[in-house]
Amino acid sequence: MKNLFIFLLTLSFAGFSAQQKGKDYSNILKSKNIYEINAFLRDAHPDDPKRVILKPRVMEMMNEYIQNAADPNDRKVKEMQENLALLKRKPSTKITFEEYNEKIKQKQIAKYRAILAGNKVPVNYTKSNPQNVYVVPTATNAKAPVIADTEASEFNMLMGTTAAEHKDKTVKILNSLFDNDPNSTEAIVMIENKSDCNIIVRMEGIGNTKYRLAVPAHDDNSIVIPKGNYLFTSIVCGAQYASQKTIQKPIMVALGSSK
Repeated sequence: MKNLFIFLLTLSFAGFSAQQKGKDYSNILKSKNIYEINAFLRDAHPDDPKRVILKPRVMEMMNEYIQNAADPNDRKVKEMQENLALLKRKPSTKITFEEYNEKIKQKQIAKYRAILAGNKVPVNYTKSNPQNVYVVPTATNAKAPVIADTEASEFNMLMGTTAAEHKDKTVKILNSLFDNDPNSTEAIVMIENKSDCNIIVRMEGIGNTKYRLAVPAHDDNSIVIPKGNYLFTSIVCGAQYASQKTIQKPIMVALGSSK
């Protein structure tokens, strides 16, 4: 029995050691890497004394990057500014799930307000395509996003909403974003498509409850559905995606990845 206890204790220490190998902060005080120090501040114990040295250091490094950025459109500048704002009021740039959801929510509110105000047309709309039908790529349009042939017509049909239908959907999504009533029977689902392919996300609930959402490549789309349990499926650039999700509040699902 004693030998068994020693064996299990040894295994637990080995497991702990293996977990630590992924993030070795033994030389963190010598680091000049913004992302490495940021990661340490997110992972370290709140009372770790190294925080006193590293937090001011990484903030100074971020300020230097912003001041010396040569390209005014450098996306890292915005990232550094956002991280600086977090570090001025928090121990690290780590955000809670609730904070992340709120950030996504505010982004969506701004997007759909702009659409409703007429400041932004849907990604699939062109003057030569007034019915908002997304054009499937041809040989002369090879750089456009692609989708499996078996779903191309269905994708076009789902994207082919009229202006009135699009406005109604936008109003419904905005109402859902502003709805904080826990007794609400519906919730918004936002799908972010990070892949190079147009996709259709299928959501199947109890019985015959089924929903479809077309999402263009490198874009996002949203839908308001009744709360409940759903099976999410999609074909992302030929790869099958399937996941069970319980929808009780607004969620964001990211599919695919940019190359």
